[in-house]
Amino acid sequence: MSSEVDLDRRVRMVIAYDGAPFRGFALNDGVRTVMGDLSTALATALRRPVTLTGAGRTDAGVHGWGQVVSGDLPASTELDDLVRRLNKLCAPAIAVRSAVWAAPDFDARFSAVWRQYRYDVWNASTPNPLLGGRAWFVPQPLAVWAMHAACDPLIGEHDFSSFCRRPKVDVDEPARSMVRRVFAAGWRDVDGDGAHLRFTIRANAFCHQMVRSIVGTLVDVGLGKATPGDLRGIIVTRSRDAAGQVAPPHGLVLWEVGYPEA
Repeated sequence: MSSEVDLDRRVRMVIAYDGAPFRGFALNDGVRTVMGDLSTALATALRRPVTLTGAGRTDAGVHGWGQVVSGDLPASTELDDLVRRLNKLCAPAIAVRSAVWAAPDFDARFSAVWRQYRYDVWNASTPNPLLGGRAWFVPQPLAVWAMHAACDPLIGEHDFSSFCRRPKVDVDEPARSMVRRVFAAGWRDVDGDGAHLRFTIRANAFCHQMVRSIVGTLVDVGLGKATPGDLRGIIVTRSRDAAGQVAPPHGLVLWEVGYPEA
C-alpha cells in the first residue's frame, strides 16, 4: 500500500440540519450540538477523531441548509461512501448534502466571502401546523410594503451594534467590531397569498443574533410600532435598546455560504 493514502487531505462538506434537537451548531461540552454529533459520526466512520471548522455558528433552534464544514481526512477516504455512512449515523436531524476535496488552504469560515440566511414568517389569523417548527406565527396583519422599505437602510457597511448581542470580553481585550457589510435584504410573498412571508439577507458575516434582531425589528415596522424611516436612526444609535424584539430561532435557516470562484 502506498504511503500516500495515509496523508491527510482537506475536505469541504455541505451540511443540512434541523436545529430543534440541538443547543446550537458549535461544539459545547455537556450539551448536544450539530458539530458534536457530526464529529462523533466522523470519528466512528473513520476510526479516528477529526477537527472540523464551520462557516457559521447558529444558535439553539436555528436550522441549516447550506452550512459548510471543512477538515482534514485521510486521503484514501472514499467520499461518496463516507457521505452514505454519515447520513446513516446522523439521520434524521443532520444530513451531509455533499463532500468534495478542497484546496489545502480552504477554511469553511475564513475562506467564505458571504453568508445568506432565510427567515420565514406565517402571517395569518390561524397557525399553520405544517410550518409550526419552521416559521414564526404572527397573527396580527403586517404591512409588508413597510417591512420591505425598511430593508433599504440595512444595505451597505454599517456598525450593527443595535442588532447584535455583544459578546462578553475580558476588560483587557479590545472590543470586537460589529461592522458588517450587507449585500442584499428583502421580503417576498412565498405563495402569493400574503400568508407565508420570507426574509432573505446576505452579508459578508453576521454577529450574534443579528438576523433575528433585524427580523424582529422589521416585524415591529410591519405592526406599526416603528416606521421604515426609523431604521437608519436605529443603526446610527448603535444601541441594542433602540432595536425591536428578537425573533424566535425556529424561523431562521442558514441557507447558503459563498466562496471565491476557483
